[in-house]
Amino acid sequence: MDFNFILLFIESIPLQFDIFGGERGALGSDDPIVQGLVASMFAVSGFGILLNIFNSAVRKKMVDQVKLKRIMKETRGWQKERMAAMRAKDQNKIAELGKKSSYMNKMSMEMMQMNMRPMMITFVPLILIFYLVLPQLFSYTVAFSPIPLNVIPGDMFQLTCTAEQALDSEHLCFGKENALYLWAWYFLSSIAFSGIIMRLTKTSMDLS
Repeated sequence: MDFNFILLFIESIPLQFDIFGGERGALGSDDPIVQGLVASMFAVSGFGILLNIFNSAVRKKMVDQVKLKRIMKETRGWQKERMAAMRAKDQNKIAELGKKSSYMNKMSMEMMQMNMRPMMITFVPLILIFYLVLPQLFSYTVAFSPIPLNVIPGDMFQLTCTAEQALDSEHLCFGKENALYLWAWYFLSSIAFSGIIMRLTKTSMDLS
């Protein structure tokens, strides 16, 4: 799995809440500046692209890409060898590779720290933009999905309005079943464009 997806997932968790009111999905306005579904969809995607470019620029500046890819190649190679040895039940090979486990754990931790460091810089601007700028520009929901996208069990990570919420006249999802929250559309747009932007800026973690 692309580590960038994990970082985007972590960054998106606080965006589900209105930090001032605490209601899930309450990021948005009753009277937004940007009106219309199509305009909102493209505008939010534009914010996603711009923030991805900013993230990649910070990443390129703060992370030694050569060292990161060397560590990734080494750790993935070791993991692949270890899995092959375990499938073959080659105890000698397993024992030999096991001797390097402490070193590989150290390398994995260093790789994680290298990836997390830029997020410490980009997280603050992201939060400021989401809570001070976007709620004035957009409605609570900015797109519609043909199917429910709440694939994670429970209600911790809801992307779309549920049928129950759409029937609740006091809920922001009233009459909008499967509508995508503002933060959710940003999250999906970021995932869609992050790989392309990372390749263009040469910050991709793809070793192929």
